[in-house]
Amino acid sequence: MHYTIRQLEVFLAIAWHENVSQAADALSMSQSAASASLKELEQRFDIQLFDRIGKRLQLNDFGKSLRPRAEALLAQAAEFENLLAERGEIGHIQVGATLTIGNYLAVPIMAEYMNRYPGSRVDLTVENTRAITQRVLNFELDVGLVEGEQQDDNLDVIPWYQDELALFCAPDHPLAGRPTLDDDDLRTADWIIREAGSGTRQGFEHAMYGLMPRINVRLELQHTEAIKRAVEAGLGIGCLSRITLQEAFRRGSLLPLYAPHRDWVRQFYFIIHKQKYRTAGIRNWLALCQEDGAGNFSHYGPDQ
Repeated sequence: MHYTIRQLEVFLAIAWHENVSQAADALSMSQSAASASLKELEQRFDIQLFDRIGKRLQLNDFGKSLRPRAEALLAQAAEFENLLAERGEIGHIQVGATLTIGNYLAVPIMAEYMNRYPGSRVDLTVENTRAITQRVLNFELDVGLVEGEQQDDNLDVIPWYQDELALFCAPDHPLAGRPTLDDDDLRTADWIIREAGSGTRQGFEHAMYGLMPRINVRLELQHTEAIKRAVEAGLGIGCLSRITLQEAFRRGSLLPLYAPHRDWVRQFYFIIHKQKYRTAGIRNWLALCQEDGAGNFSHYGPDQ
């Protein structure tokens, strides 16, 4: 074999950091050693993998075509090393989750996963759907758990769990206690909603189809708790996943509102790069999520 695992690690680190020095730091090696490793790989096969743009090294088209294959080779090598060390199914996986999933569903699943597979490790990144999707496309994450539908030919998008959005208000809001809301109520209300790029916002816009250009958006906030606090303060009504509101509904600090003529059901998804090698760790994670999702997370959630 005319290349080494280390050369692939250097290639991928430079592809990620777009800087040899930063890639070397990430791999705990000297800048000169990292440069030499990349140079040797390119010279051995008479290829160029990067274009220099100012102080950055950016993957060229050939480098981009090799990146997913290099990612898959390293993943398989790591899995083989685990088998040699007699650790069987144990592995390190990088999981990304959107805010609702990350804050209310993913952590209990992580705990169950690590209990089921002693010695395993799960790193969790929590951001909005747009950011998680980009990280999966960039091979920074092994798998993403997202709330919004994705349209990208490079992704496998796998339905996972059916969720429901809920409308809510403060107890002293003028709409509190109304049996149902009609479109005029939805159009004239002041709204506190999630930011563009979030799965919750995508679901809200889908449910509010035909009304969005005419509603009064008073605040757009990135965090679920901030939206709940703003609604409690009487600044408007909100729309979030029902699983994030269970305890507030039970306490009575927030009250549900109902507009049954509109569709508030949405889907959670797994997203994986189509060229991502699915290690035993990734397969086990997906299986556990499907297992818990099939039970509708009855043992999870903020009201437990």
